[in-house]
Amino acid sequence: MSYKQLTYEQRCQIYVLKKSDMSQQDIADTIGVSQPTISRELRRNTGERGYRYKQAQKKSEDRRMQAVKAIKMTPEMIKLIESKLRLKWSPEQISGWLLEEREELLSHETIYLHIWADKASGGDLFNYLRRKGKAYQPRSKGQAGRGH
Repeated sequence: MSYKQLTYEQRCQIYVLKKSDMSQQDIADTIGVSQPTISRELRRNTGERGYRYKQAQKKSEDRRMQAVKAIKMTPEMIKLIESKLRLKWSPEQISGWLLEEREELLSHETIYLHIWADKASGGDLFNYLRRKGKAYQPRSKGQAGRGH
């Protein structure tokens, strides 16, 4: 099943079915969602007075409002990322800095994708990575490490 948020009506159904001591699996089958969805819903939204559908809906809406939205890479953002790469910043550092200083969420994976797309089109951004895009090679345990 693909992920979809529970509706207010589904939360009402969960409340009624839970009150009738139905199992999580039976509740899931009845309203057409997976059992882990029911488990997660109950874990997140059961308070001291048990599961209450109005409170659950409010908590869900609050979480959606608080969620940090990922941004698209605009030409301005690309220039900024490339300038930081040229200063030898890692994609992880750039991602963290954007979140801390500009409150913009851009994953380091997205930055790496931009670097590899640039390399495929003949660009040189990968050269600014600390290992120039090469995988880390740990030292062999069998050698002394000083030419022996």
